[in-house]
Amino acid sequence: MEALIPVINKLQDVFNTVGADIIQLPQIAVVGTQSSGKSSVLESLVGKDLLPRGTGIVTRRPLILQLVHVDPEDRRKTFSIAICSLRNPECCVIVSQGISDEPIQLKIFSPHVVNLTLVDLPGITKVPVGDQPKDIELQIRELILKYISNPNCIILAVTAANTDMATSEALKVAREVDPDGRRTLAVVTKLDLMDAGTDAMDVLMGRVIPVKLGLIGVVNRSQLDINNKKNVADSIRDEHAFLQKKYPSLAARNGTKYLARTLNRLLMHHIRDCLPELKTRINVLAAQYQSLLSSYGEPVEDMSSTLLQLITKFATEYCNTIEGTAKYIETTELCGGARICYIFHETFGRTLESVDSLGGLTTIDVLTAIRNATGPRPALFVPEVSFELLVKRQVKRLEEPSLRCVELVHEEMQRIIQHCSNYSTQELLRFPKLHDAIVEVVTSLLRKRLPVTNEMVHNLVAIELAYINTKHPDFADACGLMNNNIEEQRRNRMRELPSAVPRDKSVLPTEQPPAEGDGPMVCRGKMSGGAQGEQEGGTGTWRGMLKKGEEGQGEDKMKAQSPQKGHAVNLLDVRVPVARKLSAREQRDCEVIERLIKSYFLIVRKNIQDSVPKAVMHFLVNHVKDSLQSELVGQLYKPALLEDLLTESEDMAQRRNEAADMLKALQKASQVIAEIRETHLW
Repeated sequence: MEALIPVINKLQDVFNTVGADIIQLPQIAVVGTQSSGKSSVLESLVGKDLLPRGTGIVTRRPLILQLVHVDPEDRRKTFSIAICSLRNPECCVIVSQGISDEPIQLKIFSPHVVNLTLVDLPGITKVPVGDQPKDIELQIRELILKYISNPNCIILAVTAANTDMATSEALKVAREVDPDGRRTLAVVTKLDLMDAGTDAMDVLMGRVIPVKLGLIGVVNRSQLDINNKKNVADSIRDEHAFLQKKYPSLAARNGTKYLARTLNRLLMHHIRDCLPELKTRINVLAAQYQSLLSSYGEPVEDMSSTLLQLITKFATEYCNTIEGTAKYIETTELCGGARICYIFHETFGRTLESVDSLGGLTTIDVLTAIRNATGPRPALFVPEVSFELLVKRQVKRLEEPSLRCVELVHEEMQRIIQHCSNYSTQELLRFPKLHDAIVEVVTSLLRKRLPVTNEMVHNLVAIELAYINTKHPDFADACGLMNNNIEEQRRNRMRELPSAVPRDKSVLPTEQPPAEGDGPMVCRGKMSGGAQGEQEGGTGTWRGMLKKGEEGQGEDKMKAQSPQKGHAVNLLDVRVPVARKLSAREQRDCEVIERLIKSYFLIVRKNIQDSVPKAVMHFLVNHVKDSLQSELVGQLYKPALLEDLLTESEDMAQRRNEAADMLKALQKASQVIAEIRETHLW
């Protein structure tokens, strides 16, 4: 099982080359305050002076310390070279005076160490001093939590014996991520510096702060020993003597050598437990990065072929999105052809249905149109010109929603471009200039088709306005039904007013139905809204109106309204009535016109609702679909543009290189783990 730690060291080396922390490797992280003796513990484990020393925070970056046991005959110079590189201040100082999470890796080969990997973290501090930033405490805390939050990390919490264990910052921060203490090992330093008359027996026995992985006491070199050049070997010998004298019953379970063996054993067992999950994790990540690298595409070799393929793929995906057969279909909202269909039958259809056939048209407007159509002569019949004038005014209101329908479809077809770029053709992201060029060509094509489509829709409405077909079957049926209703109303009035029958019926025209084939009386300009065929005493005939005028005005009243002899009449004083109560005939005339307008308007609206979507599909949607491929090839497939269009973005090239490096690291890590035999685990 000794082979497990070198395996983890190899994995650490592999992933350090790509700067990745996606793999949580088993490791031991050393946590403690600045004055806890953390550095002295590490130097005792190594057996050499190797860590930089000084006032304040010296360790500003994590130090990955790999101890590799070698045979005494294996002489290596790596040990001395590593020490020199680490003792150099430039190795440990960042440009800024803050804390960096970029680790420093140090390997030590020696016959006097056990296989072990430790991560030395900056010491916990509270108050910034010197050149330290104000948030130094927060920076250190975040860095420590980043490492010890790894579930595969063993926490080595270092605490000085001459301080109260209940106030240990190392144990406090360890408990935040490991509340049960299952992966925390406590180390008590400076046993020789405790006050006279006191000892650490209760602490070492675990009676003060229980830790499941154990608690080990050590004695390090003092600053005086370091100044006097006392070597680590002599320090370990003096430590053993101190423990035998002060804590004879606990000497075998404390000290630096026991700590090294314990850490080695804990790390090996921890690696053994984590290895199956680690192997699965590496294989899964390798498959993910392989897929990611494939999505970035291979480097371009044949530019002409690549450009033609990308253009063809985009045009195909664009058309498929309209047809509803695209590979990447939205599931959260309508898009492409489905949205165009919704615009035609829901948005446009409901908008037309909401247009009132008599909207903006008052009864006074209808009556004014009737009067204007008669000129200077009083009207005996409802003039047909008034109907045409008013119905054209109402039909014209259908043009605006029709043009808005074209605009909405145009916006959706513009939106499809972005949809295809984001979901369907990931390769275009590699070539931003090609992407922009394709968007420009498609946008220009849509822009050119917009006025053509608008003109066609405008003509559809103009066609309806050009000829009011009163012979339309649906309109003729409505007029016939309306004539029957009016005739029925006239007969009802005749029955209700028997005294109105004239004494001499010979003066009235004979009531005859219209000849077959003549069509509705109103549509042919010969229906008076109840005037033709009414009796002399009725209010709807010119004779009735004359008689009513004679009865309603006395001779004195006539004289009062007549101008006096010898006085001129000023026509400007004769005012046109603005508002008054309509007569029965006027009401019937307006009602007839309104009903005819409504009937014909519904016919035209139905035609527009059917013809506008067809025009939009022919002049805009289908035309773009059919000509998109040829338009893109004609505009972009040119030898002079190949190199410029297929210039890959720097970001995409960097991401491909990073993905390739990570894939190589994962594949190498998988090979390293595969070399471990099951016998090594036990």
